[in-house]
Amino acid sequence: MAKMVVIAGIDVSKQWLDVALGPKKAELRVPRDEAGYDELAGWLRRHGVSRVGLEASGGYEIAVMDGLEDRGFEVVRLNAQRVRSFAKAKGQLAKNDLVDARVIAEATAVVVNQKPERRRRDLDPLAQHLASRNQIKGWITDCTNQLEHLTEKALRRGFMAHKAALNRKLIAIDKAIAGLIAEREDWRVLAARLRQVPGVGPVLASTLIALLPELGRLPRRSIAALVGIAPYDDQSGRRSGKRYIQGGRAAIRQVLFMAATTAMTHNPVVSAFAARLAGKPRKVIVVACMRKLLVILNAMVRDAADWQKPATA
Repeated sequence: MAKMVVIAGIDVSKQWLDVALGPKKAELRVPRDEAGYDELAGWLRRHGVSRVGLEASGGYEIAVMDGLEDRGFEVVRLNAQRVRSFAKAKGQLAKNDLVDARVIAEATAVVVNQKPERRRRDLDPLAQHLASRNQIKGWITDCTNQLEHLTEKALRRGFMAHKAALNRKLIAIDKAIAGLIAEREDWRVLAARLRQVPGVGPVLASTLIALLPELGRLPRRSIAALVGIAPYDDQSGRRSGKRYIQGGRAAIRQVLFMAATTAMTHNPVVSAFAARLAGKPRKVIVVACMRKLLVILNAMVRDAADWQKPATA
């Protein structure tokens, strides 16, 4: 007789972890701290659990993943939207912490069919610097927008000084990111290879290293879907709607968008590709060029190959 596989689902909040098992009927609540992880680990072992599922929860889940991995458990991080869709598909409309934990356990059992990889903690410093950079860029944009409409001199001076200070911070954080890349030979080699491609600058290269470690390890369609730029059909019977993109890693898309618009002018491959799409809506062309650029980079990393300028360019 086959041994029953027990999987735990965890609903993560700022203070608590609500845990439910599947298919067993057992529940637990522990604080989200080291003592709570110890209590949870003992409870999970007593119930024969080796795999745990949880949702992305605004960063609160990261310490939980690390704590459970350190205690010997496989941890799967699921997309919250996919979990909610799974709940609706099975008719589960009620929503509270324990109900969510139960659904997460069931979704983990159904969706995940291979051993999950450990979280890449070594990427944290680079990812956090990039997140801070993105926030500073947003603040600079806010200052610029305010200055377009301010006429009162004292206010303008204040905003201009604030903007100048933010620009200095941006320069400092860019230097720090470059330093982090330079410290590791594998990152340095990868960044140099990526930056060979016209349109790819230091921000996209460091973003791909930090936020897309799957680059070069997945097929072209899968890597595009992971970023959220793979087109999906919208067709039923005689109706044929426009194809659309959905989900994915927004932080990568934001940087890839800027790189693709540059590549449409300066990269001969992407530029020729964009020209073939002439007549389509601008957004469709840009997204297609984002996908083209990502596929090129994915193939280069997969094959450990350098950028090859087209002979006819």
